[in-house]
Amino acid sequence: MPEGHTLYRLAREQSTLFAGRPVHVTSPQGRFEAGAALLDGRVLDEVFSYGKHLFARFGGDSLHVHLGLYGTYLTGAGTPPPVKGALRMRWEAEGPEGTGVWTDLRGPTACEVLPAPEVTTILDRLGPDPLRPRADGGRAHRRIAASRTAIGALLMDQSVLAGVGNVYRAELLFRHRVSPFRPGRAVDDALWAQMWGDLVPLMRAGVRMGRIVTTRPEDRTRRGGAVRREDAHYVYRRTGLPCRLCGTEVRTEVMAGRNLHWCPTCQAV
Repeated sequence: MPEGHTLYRLAREQSTLFAGRPVHVTSPQGRFEAGAALLDGRVLDEVFSYGKHLFARFGGDSLHVHLGLYGTYLTGAGTPPPVKGALRMRWEAEGPEGTGVWTDLRGPTACEVLPAPEVTTILDRLGPDPLRPRADGGRAHRRIAASRTAIGALLMDQSVLAGVGNVYRAELLFRHRVSPFRPGRAVDDALWAQMWGDLVPLMRAGVRMGRIVTTRPEDRTRRGGAVRREDAHYVYRRTGLPCRLCGTEVRTEVMAGRNLHWCPTCQAV
């Protein structure tokens, strides 16, 4: 499932290409036909993300998209390709340089038109998003500190913290040597301040690079040049491989419905 940095980049891209212009909205698949008819031909005001949610505002109505596990966008310039397969939604417009632009959405969990009050309801259910200006990490910690639930599960709870997914969860916990099984109430103010202060620049770096890189240069097998895929993470998807710091085999266990990766030595309970 795409994490918050991916949605942030999508929002920025769509705003650049489509905001301030009438957008031709269709649903070749037909499942979004009524919503497409409501938006078709209207001027897009803005696109913004919050956590793993994407909102495109057309006056008093907003398109709400949640990609889920299988949703994808594909964007291009010029004439859009012939429709193939289950294409939920297509946007077409005249781009900022006078050429045609388009974007296709396939397989989202949610694709719906909502009035402003319903957008507010969704946002009110979410925890702070580290990528939003002036996000309050203390609000997340108040929920964490009051819970007996494992911190590895709490970090995946979007009502606690919005935008963090499986990769950032595993990597943030490793970087601070925190066991994913530690109860939330055992994460004190000082530790959370360090974790939040690390998470914000990590996710901003993810926006800049378009990928998640959490390793420090000194912990990679190759020190110079572009970071290779196999050097990008400490524990995520490294099950059975030696920990970069202590050599213990990285372990995996399902937590909060996703495969959790951790080092049992560096992150001892």
